[in-house]
Amino acid sequence: MQKKKDTLEKKKCYTYMVRCSDHSLYTGWTNDLEQRIAAHNSGQGAKYTKSRRPVTLVYYEVFEEKQDAMRREYAIKQLTKKEKEKLVAYHHLSSIAT
Repeated sequence: MQKKKDTLEKKKCYTYMVRCSDHSLYTGWTNDLEQRIAAHNSGQGAKYTKSRRPVTLVYYEVFEEKQDAMRREYAIKQLTKKEKEKLVAYHHLSSIAT
């Protein structure tokens, strides 16, 4: 019965930002955050991060629906670098407080 329950559960989707070795930020979405970060660091991720390894996860949000994660990715990509840095800093501070 456990297997059936697992298949009925929706997989979470994530919008994330990684800091590249050149200190730039890359934003993406995925349904497996750990695997995606590993892919970026192995050179199998995005073309942008391939030459900027290693990357470090600095921000993520969790969504129930793929479309919501994709919308948030787009919204974050529209932010300026300064606004993205504020988002990362706030996320870091709020995770320390919890």
